Amino acid sequence: MTKVTLSDAVRPGANVLFRELEGEGILLSLESGKYFGLDAVGTRIWQLLGAGPSLTGVCETLAAEFDVERATIEADLLALVAELSSHGLVLVAEHAPSA
Repeated sequence: MTKVTLSDAVRPGANVLFRELEGEGILLSLESGKYFGLDAVGTRIWQLLGAGPSLTGVCETLAAEFDVERATIEADLLALVAELSSHGLVLVAEHAPSA
């Protein structure tokens, strides 16, 4: 698996259902039939995926919304996207063009 970077564009997979329940998210992979749970921050990340040309925009939005160091946000965002990608829940396009 290729390492995910902030310049990558990410979008939810076509065969993934998402539901939000009481601030937390549940993903269902229609291909594997497996459920995945997201906490409140993971749910917010899921909502932001695919909204911009790269993960940089997602990181900037999270930095504006949460009182957490940027380095922590970047590390957590990249780790979550890599995990979601490894389960086929998101599609990663490397090195999105600059907007």
